[in-house]
Amino acid sequence: MDSTCAVPAPSGMDMLQLLMVVMVFVLAGSVKGITGMGLPTVAISLLGLWMPPVQAAALLVIPSLATNVAQCRGPHLRALAARLWPGWLAIAIVTVSAPGLGGAVSAQVARGWLGGILVAYGLWGLWRPRLPDLSLSSKWLGLLAGTTTGFVTALTAVFVLPWVPYLQTLRLSKDEMVQALGLSFTVATLSLAVRIQMSAPLGSVSSSVAIAVCGALLGAFGGLRLGEVLRGRLAGPAFQKALFIVFIGLGAANLVQAH
Repeated sequence: MDSTCAVPAPSGMDMLQLLMVVMVFVLAGSVKGITGMGLPTVAISLLGLWMPPVQAAALLVIPSLATNVAQCRGPHLRALAARLWPGWLAIAIVTVSAPGLGGAVSAQVARGWLGGILVAYGLWGLWRPRLPDLSLSSKWLGLLAGTTTGFVTALTAVFVLPWVPYLQTLRLSKDEMVQALGLSFTVATLSLAVRIQMSAPLGSVSSSVAIAVCGALLGAFGGLRLGEVLRGRLAGPAFQKALFIVFIGLGAANLVQAH
């Protein structure tokens, strides 16, 4: 990866575009460092403003996987897997096979879906409805949440809805929730990677995209560290409210571009 990162930027993506990619992932990594989640949502919502969603998704895969590794570790793996595996399986199968990025769905349609999901996520975060307690319900309810999440991921590369609200209904402890998010996002990201590989095999990926991925990875880790430093100062209702308002604004911008 080091030798790839050292290659000069090709004409397909100039230095300004590469710098914009790095800055997007610094911001996205910072949000994840502060809140424990949000890197894919922030990155896709911003990148989608100026590049096709499938290309934005390709840039997202490696930084998302790399920053989720530590979050997957913990003592609750066996219990979480026993409870969540139907949903994880649904996310994987539907993300890979459903119509969406890199397939028959046009970039304009995908951007419209992305805008709608971002607006919905922002409104849901501001509303913060009281969710029912499903902790004693059948684990197969996760199959429905996972299937829906897979369709959303296939279209937008965003995998927070409806999976995150579903996890919240399970009334997990803080440590369980952090690990469940890390494991779930890893499943979704790996599934997205398979989808991208099927639509754009590694041999066809341009050098400019490879260099941008390097920049995105470095930016994500730099932002993650920055977010961890700022966590005590910014984490709280006010920051989260502002973040959801930003998602609504970015969603609206993507909707405008889709028409």
